Amino acid sequence: MTRADLLRAGRINAPEEDEAKRAVFTSRLEKLVNWGRKNSLWPMPLGTACCAIELMATVGPRYDMARFGAEALRFSPRQSDVMIVAGTIAKKMAPVAKRIYDQMPNPKWVIAMGACASSGGMFRSYPTVQGVDEIVPVDLYVPGCPPRPEALLLALMSLQKRIEMETFSGR
Repeated sequence: MTRADLLRAGRINAPEEDEAKRAVFTSRLEKLVNWGRKNSLWPMPLGTACCAIELMATVGPRYDMARFGAEALRFSPRQSDVMIVAGTIAKKMAPVAKRIYDQMPNPKWVIAMGACASSGGMFRSYPTVQGVDEIVPVDLYVPGCPPRPEALLLALMSLQKRIEMETFSGR
């Protein structure tokens, strides 16, 4: 059989069809959007105590949060999608933290970093919020007093896995 006969019979593809198949990338839109979201997180740091020093160390050259696509710390809530609460939240600060969270665009996530942000820590007193989850919904908790930068990086990687599995229908 000649090449023309094989083409007509559908046993081989024309060269331009092979080229088109190699050049076309197909995926679900949901996966593509989630890939972009997980690799370009913009954290909004809310550092109120000693955990904020560890947060700063995580962004520094030794731990380099930039490897995970989250190096652009934004101090503007309208440009952020991950709020990292690092430290004690006083009841006087709670409305401010809530306002910052409300100003962030959807989808948004919250990481509570340290014992004070997670449960009030050693401060069992009236002026201290006993966990930031009383104010805003928390997605991930990072244990420790203060937690090591590696723990924050692990939480960031866990958040990226969670974002990768999200569906458009909701969380």
